[in-house]
Amino acid sequence: MQRTSDLLKNRTKQIWTIRPEASVFDALKLMAEKEIGALMVIDKKDKVVGIVTERDYARKIILKGKTSVKTPVQDIMTPVAKMYRVKPETLVEDCMVLMTGKHIRHLPVFDKAKFVGLISIGDVVKATISAKDSLIDHLSDYIGGKY
Repeated sequence: MQRTSDLLKNRTKQIWTIRPEASVFDALKLMAEKEIGALMVIDKKDKVVGIVTERDYARKIILKGKTSVKTPVQDIMTPVAKMYRVKPETLVEDCMVLMTGKHIRHLPVFDKAKFVGLISIGDVVKATISAKDSLIDHLSDYIGGKY
């Protein structure tokens, strides 16, 4: 069974960050340029203080009639205290249950209090499909008498 640490080992994408005082517009611009859906929010000491996603923009800016240019990221981000997160040893299946149950697309990974990575629902789906494909191949070989 795969764990989040396995997903992080295979990741080649950089984790992009933004400061809490940056504008939501700047966050959206960075997400568009990097073709990503979330940014980790870090303070001046490079400590993670939250996460901001495209969904935060849709729900907390557009639907509330605010402007992205004047609103700082800290006003719409999910702070660390309210963030769903997992540990490196968390099973991928448990991540899928959490992500689908809570309707979230990005899941920060923390080893104790230290941020070690970010996984997306795409990472989880790919890992799950890969595991199922491997099982199918194994069972096909078994049925076909290759063992």
